[in-house]
Amino acid sequence: MTNSRIYLSPPHLSGKEEYYITEAFETNWIAPLGPNVDAFEKEITEMVGAEDAVAVSSGTAAIHLALSLLGVSRGDKVFCSTLTFVASANPILYQGAEPVFIDSEPETWNMSPKALKKAFQEAVQEDQLPKAVIVVHLYGQSAKMDELLMLCNQYGVPIIEDAAESLGTTYKGKASGTFGKFGVFSFNGNKIITTSGGGMLVSNDTEALKQARFLASQARDPAPHYQHSMVGFNYRMSNLLAGVGRTQLQVLINRVIARRSIFDIYYHALKELPGFNFMQELEETEMNRWLTTLTIDETVAGVTPKELLEALNRENIEARPVWKPLHLQPLFKGARYYAHGKNNHVAETLFKTGICLPSGSNLSGKQQMRVIKCIRETVNNSISNRSYLISGKHEV
Repeated sequence: MTNSRIYLSPPHLSGKEEYYITEAFETNWIAPLGPNVDAFEKEITEMVGAEDAVAVSSGTAAIHLALSLLGVSRGDKVFCSTLTFVASANPILYQGAEPVFIDSEPETWNMSPKALKKAFQEAVQEDQLPKAVIVVHLYGQSAKMDELLMLCNQYGVPIIEDAAESLGTTYKGKASGTFGKFGVFSFNGNKIITTSGGGMLVSNDTEALKQARFLASQARDPAPHYQHSMVGFNYRMSNLLAGVGRTQLQVLINRVIARRSIFDIYYHALKELPGFNFMQELEETEMNRWLTTLTIDETVAGVTPKELLEALNRENIEARPVWKPLHLQPLFKGARYYAHGKNNHVAETLFKTGICLPSGSNLSGKQQMRVIKCIRETVNNSISNRSYLISGKHEV
């Protein structure tokens, strides 16, 4: 019998979502907005320590709203982490602005303060500072916010935190997504908690978020008829999905504990394999370990990341490469990019050497052992084959 599919990060329902969904049906609050939306926004702000939040249709929508609120428009520049999903940068194009990509640094895999500093210095020389800096917290790992904030504050440029993957992560005791002018969370089906699709924009600027609600509701003017003086968006979350989110939020801490435990099991089972190096946790942070990620030095391991991914796939196990840097994407061909150091392109190296292992909080112990067994067997077979070839050469 074929082994059942092991997914990278599938949805994990608590079993209690139906309560709020049923309530929405019984009260006929099934359209966008409603009491669940209001409550979900309030509960998020209380959990992360922000002043206000706006529930929207996706994390991408939240980034778009943040850029709109900051007045980003055609001809402007926005600095953005390069090692991330395309959704982090697409809204820059929505606004007609130009993305400038910033390399990663090796400790967190997130935005390099060295590269950011160089980008700012050149922007000053060209007399065109960016309108915003989008800092991504990759795979649940917080970026080095102290250094990044210091630079952005020095030049008076606001930060948008793309915390889509890092809900539940803390940096020096403070919640991810609450350091910049705006923070963004995602509740896509693969995230640590899900509403099937949805996002949240958080900020301490309550006036700005009032404007976000206006823009996200088609920018309808306060008039008895339908009147619109500016472009708006259909971005508000439905009351049904917000009900799912409320229930999911109640188990967030449990989901973080589960994913951290999954990482620990992988780490202790695989850390001795030659050439395997796991993403380490930044000091004074606690990351949600959304995905367990590692790099493979094929010259030591004897197996390439591609070969390992293929071996896992043959066993019906979903694993993936690390994100392809955005400055290498055809969509952004010709975009400016700043490396971590001369001839030191950290994001490119991570893309070539990194993989993501199945990390869902509902991953069973038996399933995880399947993943570990496949990895160990693949590496051991490679080492055996290499030893045989070397031995054969000696005999010849």
